[in-house]
Amino acid sequence: MTANKLTKNQLLLTGQSSDHIVWINERIGIHQKMLNAWRNMQDAAKKAGFDLQIASGFRNFERQLTLWNNKYSGKTMVKDRNNHPLDLTQYSEIERINAILVFSALPSASRHHWGTDIDVYAPNLLSSDQSLQLEPWEYQKKGPFYPLSLWLQAHCSEYGFYFPYDIDRGGVAVEPWHLSYAPLAYSFQQQFSLALLCSTIANSNILAKDCILENCSNIYEDFIININCPTTKLIEKYYE
Repeated sequence: MTANKLTKNQLLLTGQSSDHIVWINERIGIHQKMLNAWRNMQDAAKKAGFDLQIASGFRNFERQLTLWNNKYSGKTMVKDRNNHPLDLTQYSEIERINAILVFSALPSASRHHWGTDIDVYAPNLLSSDQSLQLEPWEYQKKGPFYPLSLWLQAHCSEYGFYFPYDIDRGGVAVEPWHLSYAPLAYSFQQQFSLALLCSTIANSNILAKDCILENCSNIYEDFIININCPTTKLIEKYYE
């Protein structure tokens, strides 16, 4: 990477800095200016009977790169929108890229880099023989986290959060576990650009680099900015 040529803000946007992160434990980190909002929502959820926890928070560039390369190389399973495993060996290069992008962002383009986006669940809703999968069915009717999903839909905005992947727009699949803190995330979203994406990818060791760069504009349009936008009220909500 050519991280030394990027500004401090560009390093944050592309997951090459963790200076903005506060660590909740040895594994989970979030943006330091989101901490109070998270704790307030967590406390409210507890009163409603949910042990609200973060399954995934801040994720740096190298971690996202590993996730991507493992999926592209076939080391990690890739599933379609209906949760069915895919045989990527039968796909063309761009088809394989698009299939991975349904659930996994390119390194430098993941909202998890910002520390404003979190994947949440409630372990107290799982039975002793269940483990977290972070799959849509878990948050749908008859799924263990359906009650939590309903509560989040009704109350997360009270704390500044919203669902960036609320419906299927033909890009990223619906992610009912993925919350974004609007007062910070919307600003970062506006600062991120196609040019920054392309330059970061070009200087990385990502698999399928040439094909990604050839299709970078379409990827940016279909999978990065093709998302739910928070309301003005949420964007302007002050964090403590």
